[in-house]
Amino acid sequence: MAADSRETTSGVNGAEAQKLPPGMVLGKDGKPCRSCTSGAAFKSWSASMKSSAGGVSAAGFGAAATAKSPPATPNDCPADVETLGRSTWTLLHSIAATYPKDPSPTQQSDLRTFLGAFSRLYPCWVCADDFQTYMAKEQLAVGSRDEFGKWLCEAHNAVNTKLGKDTFDCNKWEERWRTGWKDGRCD
Repeated sequence: MAADSRETTSGVNGAEAQKLPPGMVLGKDGKPCRSCTSGAAFKSWSASMKSSAGGVSAAGFGAAATAKSPPATPNDCPADVETLGRSTWTLLHSIAATYPKDPSPTQQSDLRTFLGAFSRLYPCWVCADDFQTYMAKEQLAVGSRDEFGKWLCEAHNAVNTKLGKDTFDCNKWEERWRTGWKDGRCD
């Protein structure tokens, strides 16, 4: 299960059992998961680990988190959960935008297979489990471009709701991801 600031862990880089900073998620191996953790939380944890010889106090995490924000991560570093999420949604919505209006049975099967494998291979295990649960609850709709585009938009909105973000009007998914906005700003 994902760890948060209320849970403790031991054995991470030799540290004694410590509270994790807000936003820090452990991988299934018990080590900090870059793909599941915000860049800021990971940098805060990493800096705290580097600055202490044998461990980090919970107060150290608070101090690191409230100090100035860490500098932006260079583009050639492993993706954090936000970068991974934005890139993933871009890929998935782009697939929906280019999916056929009237897909063949083979194309429908390919999309189901892809999303099934994708939901098991996604680097953030918490996100992967969540997407698998969503797919089990909300039957994947692959009968047409519009059907899949709206299904994917609703899946994205479900994640945004969990994260406290605004949702998107799914009636506008094609304008956002396929044709561009009517005001011409994408032309």
